[in-house]
Amino acid sequence: MPEINTDKVCFVIVKARELEAEDEGMRPDASNPSDDKFVSVLTEEGWSPNRRELVEFIEAMDDDEQAELVALCWVGRGDFTADDWDSAVIQAKERRKGPTSKYLLGIPLLASYLEAGLDEFDESCEGFEDDRQ
Repeated sequence: MPEINTDKVCFVIVKARELEAEDEGMRPDASNPSDDKFVSVLTEEGWSPNRRELVEFIEAMDDDEQAELVALCWVGRGDFTADDWDSAVIQAKERRKGPTSKYLLGIPLLASYLEAGLDEFDESCEGFEDDRQ
């Protein structure tokens, strides 16, 4: 059973959904923003505050929480079952190379996998967003 606080996982899910909804836009170039009708706001720089907030949140977690977040993603993706939880956490710790946030944010459908992972443990984010408003 995961020990990570469900609210922390739900925060990551909400922020990951916000990032998934962002338009990746165009790559920045050397053009003049006024000449290209300011389309450069659709580049990474346009949504970096959301991404930065999520990166900082994940990196502020301790090593055990980060490993459980990765393991929860793996369970939701079907790489492990809820019964294999301890093994998933151990492997998440052993396989870690670099920042956990970089790994997780590179996974398409991260929010969906985390939700599915929570569901495997009969947990959910129901009511989480209501508490945030």
